[in-house]
Amino acid sequence: MSAVEVLAAADADAAVALWQAAGLTRPWNDTHADFARALAGPASAVLGLRDGGALVATVMVGDDGHRGWVYYLAVDPVRQRGGLGRLMMAAAEDWLARRGCPKLNLMVRGDNAQARGFYARLGYELNDVVTLAKRLD
Repeated sequence: MSAVEVLAAADADAAVALWQAAGLTRPWNDTHADFARALAGPASAVLGLRDGGALVATVMVGDDGHRGWVYYLAVDPVRQRGGLGRLMMAAAEDWLARRGCPKLNLMVRGDNAQARGFYARLGYELNDVVTLAKRLD
């Protein structure tokens, strides 16, 4: 297994395929555009982990100037429950901390008990906030 690395544009198809395999994608989100936006911004990246050249885990990180955000934490389904998610979250936290980011936020779908349990085991707490959204596309 290689070290966690910052992915490049050439990794987009492999990352999106991993996100699909992990059940993270939704038809209304353009995952290729999400990947490209993260790479284009000076305060965001997609981190990845490879095993034998194959992409087996990712996490998208970004700093909005106020707090950090994590998206698309994905682990190859056949490798889940082996510590790779924890490793990727540690890499995301490190990436943000090195930029002076004081707090990390992430969103989990309300019905995703497995993900909520995973993040709780890592020390993440439920915040009493409501997320509002408006499509601009």
